Amino acid sequence: MSQTDTIATNDEGLLSGLRGFGVFMTVTGAVALVASIVLTVEKIHLLENPDGTLSCDLSAFVSCGGVVNQWQASVFGPPNTLIGIVGFSVVVTVGVLLASGSPLPRWWWGGLAAGVTFGVGFVTWLQSQSIYVIGRLCPYCMIVWTMMIPLFVVTMGQVLREYRPDAALTRVVNEWRVLIVALWLIVVVSLIWFKFGETLWA
Repeated sequence: MSQTDTIATNDEGLLSGLRGFGVFMTVTGAVALVASIVLTVEKIHLLENPDGTLSCDLSAFVSCGGVVNQWQASVFGPPNTLIGIVGFSVVVTVGVLLASGSPLPRWWWGGLAAGVTFGVGFVTWLQSQSIYVIGRLCPYCMIVWTMMIPLFVVTMGQVLREYRPDAALTRVVNEWRVLIVALWLIVVVSLIWFKFGETLWA
């Protein structure tokens, strides 16, 4: 095989990997986007009917209504759900571009890393507020949490491949990303269980 053929094969493999990553971004972003849209609709319903209940008000501890009325639900001014709609729309758009084979400019990867880092940091703060301060769990919020964690881990793996392809950290994040995501989610579930325990569905 000539050097040209080798380069072409490597480029094809990279493109295939980016396409797979694009599909992953599209799916996780779309699920989180739908959850954000539904929660926005629920918020509007609650504003129109302050004494009403929401479809996701399942118990005393699992309740969207008990969360969306708190100040933490609009920490930057507009509702967090609107920020989610904008942010996850960008994620889906970028995912579709990558899945279709369109490469991103190099500076886009830095912006993507900054975006998912902000997202997972904000989600982690919201988790702590929901569990330990508000004392209630919002089902649609938890869907966003569940999507944001793997989105962050997998995206950072791709960003490291772009900027530091030979670094040890790049290999660790990409080879162990499933385990990292699984352990992260187990920690979140454990915190919820230790806080609410058997009263969760009461």
